[in-house]
Formats: sequence, structure tokens, C-alpha cells
Amino acid sequence: MDSKRENEGPDNPTFHMDEKVIGQLSGQPKRHDAKNHQDDPDRNKPTYCVTDVPAWYLCIFLAIQHYLTAFGGIISIPLILSEGLCLQHDSLTQSLLINTIFFVSGLCTLLQVTLGVRLPILQGGTFALVTPAMAMLSMPDWKCPAWTQNASLVNTSSPEFVEVWQSRLRTLQGSIMAASVLQVLVGFSGLIGFLMRFIGPLTIAPTVSLIGLSLYDSAGDKAGSHWGISAMTAVLIILFSQYLRLIPIPLPVYSKSKKLHTSNFFMFQTMPILLGLAVSWLACYLLTIYDVLPKDSAAYGHLARTDVKGNVVSEASWFRVPYPGQWGVPTVNLAAVFGMLAGIICSMAESVGDYHACARLSGAPPPPDHAINRGIGIEGVGSLLAGAFGTGNGTTSFSENVAALGITKVGSRTVILLSGVFMILMGVFGKIGAVFATIPTPVIGGMFIIMFGVITAAGISNLQVKQKKKFYHFAESVVLMTFYSSQYVDMNSSRNIFVFGFSLFSALVIPNWIMKNPGYLQTGTKGERGLLAWNKVHLEGSINSMVSEEVYDFPFGITTSLQSQSWIRYVPFCPRKSGDPEKKQENTDAFQSTRV
Repeated sequence: MDSKRENEGPDNPTFHMDEKVIGQLSGQPKRHDAKNHQDDPDRNKPTYCVTDVPAWYLCIFLAIQHYLTAFGGIISIPLILSEGLCLQHDSLTQSLLINTIFFVSGLCTLLQVTLGVRLPILQGGTFALVTPAMAMLSMPDWKCPAWTQNASLVNTSSPEFVEVWQSRLRTLQGSIMAASVLQVLVGFSGLIGFLMRFIGPLTIAPTVSLIGLSLYDSAGDKAGSHWGISAMTAVLIILFSQYLRLIPIPLPVYSKSKKLHTSNFFMFQTMPILLGLAVSWLACYLLTIYDVLPKDSAAYGHLARTDVKGNVVSEASWFRVPYPGQWGVPTVNLAAVFGMLAGIICSMAESVGDYHACARLSGAPPPPDHAINRGIGIEGVGSLLAGAFGTGNGTTSFSENVAALGITKVGSRTVILLSGVFMILMGVFGKIGAVFATIPTPVIGGMFIIMFGVITAAGISNLQVKQKKKFYHFAESVVLMTFYSSQYVDMNSSRNIFVFGFSLFSALVIPNWIMKNPGYLQTGTKGERGLLAWNKVHLEGSINSMVSEEVYDFPFGITTSLQSQSWIRYVPFCPRKSGDPEKKQENTDAFQSTRV
């Protein structure tokens, strides 16, 4: 780490940057032309590289931002698993699972940054293990008893109920621990590093991109709980990170050399996600206390209220340290182990892609084989610990936080270390973590649309070519079209990655949500839109006309010869039989109904 930079306090790049950037901010004319600015290699470099150490107070703010970025993804895993574990009506146990997964995620983050791949990459729960876990819990032997679905029949402190959910969780624990041994062996044996010799951009790009694309359904569900709040969150993050990032905020600071003075702090560049979440959270709080948002849990927009999860704060304990075997001795189910193995393999592939994306965004060189070996091995150890502690899940590199590096341009691993410490504290002090659980669902959804879009574009940017070459592009292949366009677009630009990723991801999220929720879009009744009156006029003209519809037939008897063919009814521009009595009766009945 750079001890000189660490001791500079307020005199750090985030406050003063370099002379070229200061010239931009102060309105001074630049000494190089626009072409040089566009091709400037320093334009997309991170403000803090992997070995840099920001000032202590800046580290705290940035670490909180990374914690909040991972919060939505981490907390959603135990909430999803709670249904399969029969814990829908036991919010206290859900809170304990949340504390446990945060504690283990923080512990694994410290291991990864210090002993693993040593990149600024945060560890958290993996959705690759959620699918096999829910598949196991949906089997007939593990399906929840009917009485656990009725809140009035559930006594959360009864031994019978405790055994119901703990027996299922212990089976998940043992199966995850058995499957994680494979990841430990693959990593520390060097097998993953050997395989990386055959893995290039065409492997890494779709792997990283699919990490983001695979989550569009989850992002849409969260954002769709209130599109207005989600859009506000997304717009605020875009505004702060893309348009206000070079606007300095003067703050009073003190240093031994300059005493008390003001210095420029580029707040919008370093904390756009945190600021976007905070403003949207505050807006939801105001809309809640003034009852603008509906109180009915079935009404649209209810999940935007900040008091939806208010009972979590009152029920959470002040201090509790999770420990291995807290739910009992883990057990193993062979079928579940094979399912978890599939999830572990997917998780390893995603993590390798995350390592490369993280190195790219933090100013580090591509990770060598030995670093990848350690990273995968430590992730295996992390999944082993997660199984022992009883999170019901494993651990993996968190893609959302990799995307945050590209937006904030802060790639310091010291910040991620401090984030790990915060997650451990949040896992120990249940009340503090429970407060953050009140972040409304649509706020998290708006953040996800930005985060997952950046991940998708960052993966595709690995396909960029250095030289312009002849290329045959096929319109049916999105990847080939993107590869073709990347010859002309600078995909090292964080702005271009942001624009491309957000456009692509939102184009998947919004139509998918509309198809899943067609009832939410009510454009008006037929009467309001004038369709009934229009049909009435049309039928009146058809029935009371002086001539029949034969006036529209083909000439020279063509219509008569075609009417004998059965397929003619499927040709939209060919006339049908005009003397059909059933058709006339249908028109008459429709006309009478409109008059009534």
C-alpha cells in the first residue's frame, strides 16, 4: 500500500486529483484539442487503484456504499430460502439468517482480499446455489407441512416447528459443505489455473455478461413494485455518476501544512450509489409518513413504504455472534450434493469472469494463474464456512460490487476490507443491520437495473478489438453485432459501458415485467376509447346500406372461383362469402347489442 498517500489526509486525489482535472473544474481552457481529450488514456482510469489507500473518512463512506450495494442481493437469499424452510411466518428466525449470512460474507471478504485473489472484490451469497436449494426443498420428502403455511397455527417457539425448519437447514448445510470440497480442490490444486490457459475473451465475455442478464427477472420484480420510485433511483444514480461527477463540493478541512482551509471533494463521483439510495430512501420515508403510499399490502406501491419491514427492527437482538453448528449437526443428502455441485461449478465460472472484470476496473493487470487458483480455493473455503455457520447458501464474488468499481472509479482494496469489517459488525449487531432492512424494495430494484446493466456491458467490452478489421456481421447475432460495433466505439469508456449496459438491461426488464403483469396497465375501457360507438356506426352502415359487400369483390368472377377454396379464409386481402346468413345474423345481433 502507498503509505505516502495514506498520510496525506485531505490532500488526496479525490479532493485535488491532477492539474488537468482541476483545470476542467475551474473552467480554465484546456491546452489540448478535443481529439486528444477523447483519446486520453487517463480519462477512464480509476481515481484510486487497487493498492491506493484513501483517507480514513473517505474509506468509511465508500465501504458503506459497497455494503449497501451488496445488501439487496445478500438479504434476498435468506428471504427466498425462508419459503422452502417453512419460515414465512417467523421473521425473527429470518433476521437470524440475515445476520449469519452477513457475518460469513464479511469474514470471507477479509480472507479473499488478504489471502485469496487480493483484488477489491466483495464476497457474498450466490444465487447459483439458490436454485438447487429450492429444488431440494420442493421435493415430497422436504415439502413444508400444511400447518406451517397458516400463520395462526404456527408457534415459532414450539419444538415441533423448530425441528421442521432446522432439519431442512441442516441438510442444506451438509450438502453445501460436501460440494464446496470440490471447489477447494479445483482451486488449490491449480486445475482452474490450468484451465485458464484455454479461456480467452470469447469465454470470459459471455460469462460475465450472463451474470447480469440472468438477473433481469429479479431486478424487474423489485423495480416493478413501484416503477416511479425505481425510476427515480436509477435517474439519480445516472445523474450523480455521469453528469455531476466532475462537480466539486468545497468542504472545510484541516492539515498541518495548510491549516484550516477549503478543499474540493468530488462527492458525486465517489458515492453516486450511496447518494442515490439515500435520496430515494428519504423520499419513500416522506411518502410513508404522509400516507401517500398505500397501506394495503395487496395494493400496488405498498412495498415502497419504509414501515413494511418495521417489525424486523423491534424483533432483532442487539448483540449475537453466529457460530458453526448453531442449528445443530449438519446432515448430507446425496441428491442435494449433486445439485449443489452444479451450482458450485457455475459459481466458479462466474468468479473467474468477475476477477478479470474487477482487475480491469480497478487498474490492476489481468490476474495470473496463481492468483486465480487462490481466489477459487478461498471461495471454496468460504462456502465451507457458510455451510458450517448455517446460512443455507455458499459464497462467491459479488458482481454488483464489481460494477460499483466502474461507476465510482474507486478500486482500492482497503475499502473492500473495511466493507468486510462492516458486514461482520452488521452480523453481530442485529439492530443496526435491521435498520437497513427497511430500504424499500423498489429502491433496491432501481439500483439493480443500473448495476446489472453495467456488469453486462463490462463483459461484452472484453470483445473489443484493438485494430479495425474486415468483419462479416450477421443481423441475427447480437454478440457479433456488438463485436462489430466495438471496433468503432471505445468500450474502455465507463460512460459507453454505462449507456450500453443500461439500454440493454432495461430493454429486457421492462417488457418482461409487462408480460408477467398485464393487469397493471389499464389503458381504458372500450367505451372510453370510443370503440363501441365506432362499431355501432360501422354496423349501421353495413346493415342499412343500399348495396351488399359484393361491391368490394374482385372483378371478372375471380371471387366466385376463389370461394370454393377452403384456404381462402386465411388470406386477409381476399373477400369472403357475402351472402353468409350466419355472418349477417352475427352483425345484426351485434348491432342490436350496441343499441341496447
